[in-house]
Amino acid sequence: MARDLRGFIKLLEERGQLKRIKALVDPDLEIAEISNRMLQAGGPGLIFENVKGSPFPVAVNLMGTVERICWAMNMQHPQELEELGKKLGMLQQPKPPKKLSQAIDFGKVLFDVVKAKPGRDFFPACQQTVIQGEDVDLNTIPMIRPYCGDAGKIITLGLVITRDCETGIPNVGVYRLQLQSKNTMTVHWLSVRGGARHLRKAAERGKKLEVAIALGVDPLIIMAAATPIPVDLSEWLFAGLYGGSGVNLAKCKTVDLEVPADSEIVLEGTITPGEVLPDGPFGDHMGYYGGVEDSPLVRFHCITHRQDPIYLTTFSGRPPKEEAMMAIALNRIYTPILRQQVSEIVDFFLPMEALSYKAAIISIDKAYPGQARRAALAFWSALPQFTYTKFVIVVDKEINIRDPRQVVWAISSKVDPCRDVFILPETPFDTLDFASEKIGLGGRMGIDATTKVYPETQHEWGAPLESDADVAAMVDRRWAEYGLADVALGEVDPNVFGYDMQ
Repeated sequence: MARDLRGFIKLLEERGQLKRIKALVDPDLEIAEISNRMLQAGGPGLIFENVKGSPFPVAVNLMGTVERICWAMNMQHPQELEELGKKLGMLQQPKPPKKLSQAIDFGKVLFDVVKAKPGRDFFPACQQTVIQGEDVDLNTIPMIRPYCGDAGKIITLGLVITRDCETGIPNVGVYRLQLQSKNTMTVHWLSVRGGARHLRKAAERGKKLEVAIALGVDPLIIMAAATPIPVDLSEWLFAGLYGGSGVNLAKCKTVDLEVPADSEIVLEGTITPGEVLPDGPFGDHMGYYGGVEDSPLVRFHCITHRQDPIYLTTFSGRPPKEEAMMAIALNRIYTPILRQQVSEIVDFFLPMEALSYKAAIISIDKAYPGQARRAALAFWSALPQFTYTKFVIVVDKEINIRDPRQVVWAISSKVDPCRDVFILPETPFDTLDFASEKIGLGGRMGIDATTKVYPETQHEWGAPLESDADVAAMVDRRWAEYGLADVALGEVDPNVFGYDMQ
C-alpha cells in the first residue's frame, strides 16, 4: 500500500488515472479552472509540472472519484469501507461479548489498534531541506486562488497540527489557510474544532499556540483527519487503523509537534492569542462566496521539505469536488456506526448534490406507527456531523436510497404533506447556509415517505403491483426465443426518460 503521496501518485499513474501537464500554468485561477472541468467529467488526477512563480509541481484532483478514494484507503469498492466503520463502532461503544465469536472480533479490533500505534523516524524525508528565519518565504509554495472573487491564495489540504497545552494531546485537522504575507497566514476554523479549543486554552495561560502544517501527505491520513467520529483516539491512530499499520512521525525542527515523516512540505509557526486579520471571502462548499471573518494569524519561522517537493491542493465549491468524494466515502464508514446508534436504520445516504450533509435519505425496516419520525429525530442527534443536516427523508427498506428516481417515487406516492412532513424551527445551524432567515439558526424538515400503517392512516394501503411469478419465470426462459437476446436490460440512461443529465 502507498504510505506517502508519491506512492499514491505512482499507483494512479500505473492504473491510468493520472495526467502530467507540462505546459506553463498560472496558480491564480487557471489551475482551478482546468481541474474543475476535469472534476465535472470524472477525469484523472492532474500534476502541473510547470507552474508560474514556483519551482514546485502542483498535484490536484487525486481524490476526484470515489474509486480513487477507495484506492487511497487500500480498498477496491465503497462497500469495503463499511467494515472499517464496524471497527470504529466497536471502539466507540464497546459491548460485553455474548458469544465467543464476538469476543474474537473485538480482540481483532484491539490488535488493530496496537498495530496502528505511530512509529518514529529520526531522519525524515520531510526535513531534507530546512529554511528558517528571514529566509522563510511562503510565496515559493504554488498556492492556488480558485475563484476570481477570492481574497487571496490558499492552502486547503494541509494537516493543521496543534497540541492541548493542558493534556499534551495533539489535534490534527484540515482547515483552510489564507496567505497574508511572505511569512504569515490566517487559519479559518470553527469554534468547536480542536485547533480553536487549543488556542482558547493557550490564551487562558498566556501562551502562544504552536502550529505545524503538513502539506503533501498520504491521502489516507487526510481521510483520517477529516473523520469527525467521537472516538477517543488520536488522528494518528485513526490513520493507522485506516491503513493497517502505524504512521511514521517526525519531530518538528522548531516546535514541539510531530508531523508525518514523509510529508512533502512542513510549515512551523505560532499563533499569538488575540492576533487576528480579516480572512475571506472565499468560494465555499455551498456554491457561494462566504463572508469575511477575523481569523487567527499564524506566524511561520521555519519551512522544511523533501527534495523536489510536490504541492498537493484542492478547492471547495458546488459538487462535484474532491471534498464531496471524500464525504461519500465517509458516508460508508458512518453507516455501521449509525446503525449501532439507531437500530431500525437499514441504510443511509448523503447525496453529493445536497452538499454531502444537507439532506439525508434513510431506509428503515418499519415495524410500528411513528417509527419514521423517531428515526429522523434520532438521526439528527446520533453523530455531531449530522447537526447541520437540513432535510431527512425516511423510506422503506425496499427503496434503493442511492437511486433518486426511486426516492422521488416514494415521496410522491407515500407522502401526505399535512401528515408526513414535520418541521423543527430555529435550531442551531450552519453559518454558511444563506437560506436561513437568521444566520446560525435554521429549520429542519423530516419527511416520512414510508408505507403507512394504522393508525397513521384510516384506510387500507393499496397492494403493490408485481409481476406474476410464473409468467415472469416463463418470459426469462423464452427471452432469446422472442428474438430479444441482444437487448440489454441493465442500467438505463435516465436521459431516455426525459432527464437532462450530462
